[in-house]
Amino acid sequence: MQIEDAKIYDCVIIGGGLAGLCLSILLTQKNYSVVLIEKNKYPFHKVCGEYVSMESYDFIKSLGLNLDEMDLPIINQLNITAHNGYKITSQLKMGGFGISRYTLDYELARIAKNNGVQIFEDCTATHVQLQNAEYTVETTLRNFKSKLVCGSYGKIEPSFIERTKSKKKRNFIAVKYHIKTSFPDNLIELHNFKDGYCGISKVDNQTICLCYLTTAENLNENGKSIKEMERNVLMRNPHLHKYFSEATFLFEKPLTISQIGFSKKQTYKNDLLLLGDSAGAIAPLCGNGMSMALRSSQIISNYMDKYLQNKLTKDELIKHYTDEWNTNFSFRIKAGYYLQLLFGKYQTTLWSLKLLRYFPVLFRKLITLTHGEKF
Repeated sequence: MQIEDAKIYDCVIIGGGLAGLCLSILLTQKNYSVVLIEKNKYPFHKVCGEYVSMESYDFIKSLGLNLDEMDLPIINQLNITAHNGYKITSQLKMGGFGISRYTLDYELARIAKNNGVQIFEDCTATHVQLQNAEYTVETTLRNFKSKLVCGSYGKIEPSFIERTKSKKKRNFIAVKYHIKTSFPDNLIELHNFKDGYCGISKVDNQTICLCYLTTAENLNENGKSIKEMERNVLMRNPHLHKYFSEATFLFEKPLTISQIGFSKKQTYKNDLLLLGDSAGAIAPLCGNGMSMALRSSQIISNYMDKYLQNKLTKDELIKHYTDEWNTNFSFRIKAGYYLQLLFGKYQTTLWSLKLLRYFPVLFRKLITLTHGEKF
């Protein structure tokens, strides 16, 4: 039998990734009561590229995590290769830093707990109901009542969210490893292969993140075997062949996520305010999905603060948040979508890279489309 928590909280957050954790910290900094529901137990790894744009650096520090003391790799150079190994290089004007989600999420969860956030781990939300301006959130551990509920559950919607009917599109899978090999601290690489691309960059503890995205068709055509797909598809790129042949792989088996789509999403659905990947179709080549998640938590927290002080109506909260989300992210997401079309196709990728090699100004301009302003 589930326990009923009689307290009415200011906010319940479903999902304890970057967006949810940061929002919980921001709200408790304003003295609001917050419950955060996370289906896993910290610390844990997540499928993620683990490159964070420098636009987020000061914001993360403002939450109480002193990144300066963590000896993180600062990344300011980009290499991109085509299927056959053809390579172009560019400096990253803003650049970023590398940190594993295992470390970053754990540290933010620690700060959130110290700030008074009630975090329920190994807990899954099963139903949300809004009645008379009060929410009831049912979970596998207990039920909660709150004034607002936010969804930061990531790319995959929970079962209680009504699925939006859309035209059938290609499904993608993502695969992630941590590896050890010789690799510069300041470099991020993007290696193309048939119907996909692989990002490689260093994170904390002298570890390297290797994460790739490809189509479900690629996996199916290789007997639904990740190892076979890597041998038959990814390793045709000579740079990836070198990493998969020579690096030490630290996971017993890869982390995977499937059924990924990049269709347009909403900032408010089924009475939930959504942020991070839950609200936006953030394609990897859009760059810095983590920074967008962080930024969205800052944006929504400001409007939630005004609502909880009765300075905004619920409709005004939704409208202002949606408008600012679109202002900050719509073009960036669209740019990432069109950039993604250049990659994963042999001739398109090769000739695009050759063109960009002779027009470095254009190359740098495209890179800036994937980075936002500091906040």
